[in-house]
Amino acid sequence: MFQFFKKLFAPTVPINYKELVKDGAIVIDVRTPSEYKSGHIKSSKNIPLQELSKKLNSLNKHKTYILCCATGNRSGSAKKLMVSAGFEFVHNGGGWIQLQGKII
Repeated sequence: MFQFFKKLFAPTVPINYKELVKDGAIVIDVRTPSEYKSGHIKSSKNIPLQELSKKLNSLNKHKTYILCCATGNRSGSAKKLMVSAGFEFVHNGGGWIQLQGKII
């Protein structure tokens, strides 16, 4: 129970997405292919949320991933899915446009 409260009230440290990318983090855009084609982060990979569970075996659990979508909702779901599958270094970068501004 103590761990729950410790985690709940722990101070949050801002994530430096630019540094993560510089250190090799992989940006995964979980929007649909048509959304991705209409605009995306240059170095990102498109793995739509509905296909992510099938593609987890092709991803390295020891790498760092930054997930994005249009608003942060789907990337939040994708993060939960990846964490439950044993991925430790997963970040919800939120909307791709905002994330792009943080990594350039």
